Amino acid sequence: MIKKKHSKIARRKFVISGAAAASTVIFGFPFVHTSCAKDVKPIKVGLIGCGGRGTGAADDCLNSAPNVELIALADLFPDRIEKCKKLLTDPKRRGGPLPGYKVKDDHCFSGFNAVNNILETDIDYVILAEPPGFRPDDFTAAVNAGKHVFMEKPVAVDPVGVRKIIETGKKAKQKELGIVAGTQRRHQKSYVETIKRIHGGEIGDIVSGQCYWIGDTGYHEKTFPHRRDEGWTDMEWQIRNWYYFCWLSGDHIVEQHIHNIDVIKWVLGTHPVKALGVGGRQVRIEKKFGNIYDHFAVDYEYPDGIHVMSICRQMPKCDNRVSEFIVGTKGKSDPKGEIIGTKKWKFKGKSPNQYVQEHTDLIESIRNGSPLNEANNVAESVMTAIIGRESAYTGKEVTWDEMMNSNLDLFPKKLEFRQISVRPIPMPGQPRPL
Repeated sequence: MIKKKHSKIARRKFVISGAAAASTVIFGFPFVHTSCAKDVKPIKVGLIGCGGRGTGAADDCLNSAPNVELIALADLFPDRIEKCKKLLTDPKRRGGPLPGYKVKDDHCFSGFNAVNNILETDIDYVILAEPPGFRPDDFTAAVNAGKHVFMEKPVAVDPVGVRKIIETGKKAKQKELGIVAGTQRRHQKSYVETIKRIHGGEIGDIVSGQCYWIGDTGYHEKTFPHRRDEGWTDMEWQIRNWYYFCWLSGDHIVEQHIHNIDVIKWVLGTHPVKALGVGGRQVRIEKKFGNIYDHFAVDYEYPDGIHVMSICRQMPKCDNRVSEFIVGTKGKSDPKGEIIGTKKWKFKGKSPNQYVQEHTDLIESIRNGSPLNEANNVAESVMTAIIGRESAYTGKEVTWDEMMNSNLDLFPKKLEFRQISVRPIPMPGQPRPL
C-alpha cells in the first residue's frame, strides 16, 4: 500500500535540471563539442557584488573554462571593488595569477546605478553576488540586457521576488540565455550520480526525508563584524551587514539552508504543499544581529503525503550537521554519495570542485547552443524556504499556494543612503511585522 501511495513521485519524469544534470554535467573543462578551445569566442564576464562570495565566484569562473575574461566590476561601495581587485590580482594568491583578469578602471562602477552601468558594457555573462534582496531586480535587468547569468543563491527573499525570478526565467528561455544558480550540489558529481540512482528506483518509492544545516557562526562573525562607522546611515549599515536583515538575506533558512532544501526539491522533483515550522532567537539577542532568527525547524508536507523534516541553526560551540537523508520503500540514501538497501552502493572517486563546475557547465551549455536554465528550480527551492520561515515567524501553517499568491514584499521602495528603522523581530502568534 505504501508503494502505491508514493508511486506518483517515485515515477515522476525528472526533466528539469535536477536530473538533467546527469547529462549536462561533464566534470572537467568543456568544449568537447567544439573544434578547438583556442578558436572559441571569449566570454566576457562582469561581476555585480564584490564581497567575499562575489570575489570567489569570479575566481571560480575564470578557472572554469578556456577563453573566459573578467572585464568589469560593480558594487554599491567603491572600497569593496578595490578589495576585490587586490585579491584577484595578488601575485601570491593561491593558484597563481589569473590570466583572464582584464578589468580596467573605466569598467569599475559603484553607487546605486552601478548595475545599469555594468550592463551597458559588452559583457556576455554576469555574476550576481550582491545581497540577495537586490537579486530579483538585477536578474531582470540582466536578462533584459541580453546577458547570460550566474546568480548566487538565494535568488529572492520574498514571494514578490520569487515570482519575478520565475517570470524572468521564462523570458531568458525565450531569449536563449543561460541561467545557473549557486546551488552547486546540482553540479557535484557525487550528488549527481547518487540522485540518478534514486530516480532510477534503487531505494524504491520515496517515503520521507530530512535535511539539515546545523552549524556555528564562525564564518558569519568574520565576514560581518557588526561595526557601524561614524557617518553611516541606517541603509549603509544594514547593507554592509546584510546577513542579519531579512529584507536583504531572507534569514538563514533562506540564505544558507536553501542548499539542503534544494537537494530535497531535486530528489522529489516537486515543491511542498504546506509547512508548519517553529523558530526563534536564543543566542542572537543583541541589536547588532538585526532581525533574523538563529534556529528553525520545519515539517514540510509534499504531494502524496511525504513529509520532510528540515532543521537549521546558527549557534557557536554546538555540534554541527550539514546533510540530507532520503528514505524509500526499498532502502535509504545519503544523496551526497551512498545508497543503503537491497542494492548497496557508495560513490568512489573524485568530484571536481563544484564551485568551478557550475560555471563550467553553464559555459559549456552556452557554447553548445543549449543553455541551461535553472531559474524555476532555484526559485521554487527559495519559496520552500520562505514558507518555512513564514510559518515559524507567524506560528501558523503556511501553504504553498497562499505564499505564491502573497504580496509580501520586503524590499524598500526607495534606495538611497538614508535613515531606515530595523523591522521588528517576528513573534509567533502575533501579526507579521512589515
